[in-house]
Amino acid sequence: MATIERKGTFKVDYLHKMEMKVQRKWAEEKLHETNAPEGARKSLDEKFFVTFPFPYMNGRLHLGHTFSLSKAEFSVRYYRLKGRNVLFPFGLHCTGMPIKACADKLKREIEQFGCPPKFPEVTEEQEPKEERDVVPKDKSKGKKSKAVAKTGSAKYQWQIMQSLGLADDEIVKFAESEHWLEYFPPFAISDLTRFGVHVDWRRTFITTDANPFFDSFVRWQFNHLKSRGKVMYGKRHTIFSPKDGQPCMDHDRASGEGVGPQEYTLVKLKVMKSLEKLPGVDGRVFLVAATLRPETMYGQTNCWLHPDIKYIAFQTAKDNEIWVCTRRAARNMSYQGLTSIDGKVEELTEFTGQELLGLQLSAPLTSNKIVYTLPMLSVKEDKGTGVVTSVPSDSPDDYAALLDLQKKPAFREKYNITDEMVMPFAPIPIVDVPTLGNLSAIKACEMFKVASQNDRDKLVEAKELVYLKGFYDGVLLVGEFAGKKVQDVKKLVREQMIKAKQAEVYYEPEKTIMSRSGDVCVVALCDQW
Repeated sequence: MATIERKGTFKVDYLHKMEMKVQRKWAEEKLHETNAPEGARKSLDEKFFVTFPFPYMNGRLHLGHTFSLSKAEFSVRYYRLKGRNVLFPFGLHCTGMPIKACADKLKREIEQFGCPPKFPEVTEEQEPKEERDVVPKDKSKGKKSKAVAKTGSAKYQWQIMQSLGLADDEIVKFAESEHWLEYFPPFAISDLTRFGVHVDWRRTFITTDANPFFDSFVRWQFNHLKSRGKVMYGKRHTIFSPKDGQPCMDHDRASGEGVGPQEYTLVKLKVMKSLEKLPGVDGRVFLVAATLRPETMYGQTNCWLHPDIKYIAFQTAKDNEIWVCTRRAARNMSYQGLTSIDGKVEELTEFTGQELLGLQLSAPLTSNKIVYTLPMLSVKEDKGTGVVTSVPSDSPDDYAALLDLQKKPAFREKYNITDEMVMPFAPIPIVDVPTLGNLSAIKACEMFKVASQNDRDKLVEAKELVYLKGFYDGVLLVGEFAGKKVQDVKKLVREQMIKAKQAEVYYEPEKTIMSRSGDVCVVALCDQW
């Protein structure tokens, strides 16, 4: 294959010299600098102001910045030629978790692998599949995916810093987050100057409280807006990283972008008999179930637990009560004012779900004086609290699971469930739904021919139908709000239960969210503007 030699670089060299000559002339004449007009205030028509989103200072600027920046640059030059008094300041973003996450990652690598670190060798078999077994068609086309090409072969933060051309003795300084603030901004200014942007560099700044001027400006803004009633300050449920000790916004996440907090009603199911692992706390122990449908609590017949999931009992900040749920849910609750110390769970003991099966509970709103804890293998540990209320009249899943328990004596015997806990089965009519009647779950299961809880696809269809029609068209048949539409009473029933100390408000992320520092995020009640 013939080698293509590069032609002479005369034109490139000539243009480069011209570029440098002109840029020196701009700098000497201070063409980019704009002073406030003296004397009387000039017309707004004689001014032009442009800003650019602060580029983040966790590395060098790239071609994408120059592409986006060109739009602002063209406008600046155009209006300066038109005779306008043009101002183009520039900010450099140093706030948030990405810098701190990278600094913390370097610290951990130094602690684990030494300084400079000696990382374990990665064999070909251990490499990501997309990085091997791919034959490039020619030398101009890489064999790696876009994601792999962007990060290269660097697995560790130290290697990423090396890929930026940094020596080991310089990289170690980046273990302190403040060093990032000092190192990359000068490079950004230098690169943008070479690009030729018409920025008044006297008006450049970094963010964070490391810059007292910018920090005081932001504080002044918010205090001023608050005094005029334009913004408020107070507690708000938000995605939060316990490891980083601050809210975790979309740009701070390794996964879970766009995911927000999900609001639940936390229903308190009182344990009626003493537990061997919790002596001396009779009458103060509650299994807590997270539900999106508080209005259906009138129809509870039992409570579901997964036999193999681990549950914990912990002390709450509410009336000296003890709650039982999964450890993951308790962690979320501890950041929402539901434990005595913010962010700390005072664990008293641990149970397997099987140890809690067959318990007698007192459940709010239902006409059943006693409901029992029964096994359900589809209960999830990573969603809700691991404790699930059962309303077979209005939940196809609950109806199918109860029928299976009735039909399978061996299943009941395996988990020590007696016949009286599941028979006779009497669903409670609580919501009337047009076309589905007052036992909508049972009707839907018949329509979709659901034979057992293993008919997952059919149950999904039945559930979607019941929940959708029940919310928009259903009318409540029982309780204080009987005769009203479900969509109008959902919040009223929840407020009634909270007032009666039968429930609490509880939030958790809609899906798992990982921060850039590798932390599983929670929902926390934070002070926010």
